[in-house]
Amino acid sequence: MRITQNMMNNSMLNNLRNNYAQMDRYMEQLSTGKKINRPSDDPIVAMRGIDYRSELTKVKQYERNMSELHNWMDTSDESLNQAGQALNRVREIMVQASNDTYEENQRENMAKEVNEIRNHLIDLANTKVNNKYIFNGTNTTEPRFSKEGELLEDPKNDNGVMIEVSDGIQIRANINPSNAFSEELFDELNNIVSDLENPDASGDDFDEYLTIIDDQMNELLNERADLGARMNRVDLIENRLSQQEISTSKIMSENEDAHMEEVIMHLKMQESIYRASLAGGARIIQPSLLDFLR
Repeated sequence: MRITQNMMNNSMLNNLRNNYAQMDRYMEQLSTGKKINRPSDDPIVAMRGIDYRSELTKVKQYERNMSELHNWMDTSDESLNQAGQALNRVREIMVQASNDTYEENQRENMAKEVNEIRNHLIDLANTKVNNKYIFNGTNTTEPRFSKEGELLEDPKNDNGVMIEVSDGIQIRANINPSNAFSEELFDELNNIVSDLENPDASGDDFDEYLTIIDDQMNELLNERADLGARMNRVDLIENRLSQQEISTSKIMSENEDAHMEEVIMHLKMQESIYRASLAGGARIIQPSLLDFLR
């Protein structure tokens, strides 16, 4: 086949365009830090990147769910702790009131304190987290008790609030409110206040309340123990999610991120090839008539 000057010129221009394209590709990798910037660069890497990003997005959402779960559980634990301290104080007052040597005005002072403790327990039973009532089952938009300690919803809602923390794994965020804050508890506290204000009440009347208070404190301890077990499991799952995020991010980086030293080396090599192409092209371009007339 006869090689013409025009064919040589076209071939040189095509090669220069290819060199430009390669240099542009490495410059783009250098500026973005990514092996590919569009699916057409490498469809396999692009598809893997989509899978890794989807997995990483799920892990981060689960971590946000864990933060919400921690918020519910920590607040519940602190509320149960305060409720236990309040009931323990009521028990101390009952032990004191069972002594018939106390005068009427002294028991009236006790009645005032128990009444304030009752109001405090009602406030704890209506605790809110992120504008949600955490001790009213799945009905988180309404309080469980009125200011007088009356149950506002009948039948009462003791359903569990479930939060997904991993694929197919859900953890209950709340406790069973009936075991911690029951309507019977507030009724008994009202009875205690009434008996303390009653001058005819004897010490034996208050001994009966000790058993009631002890039973309620045991219910609180059982709920707190169950909550603590779930909190321990949440910590284990959180550690696993943290490791999963690290490993997924590492794999995604290995799949997508460019090795800068390698990109710079290829760029310098391509630049040298481009300069050599220009030098070679200058030699094969046929001189024109003007070159001879100079």
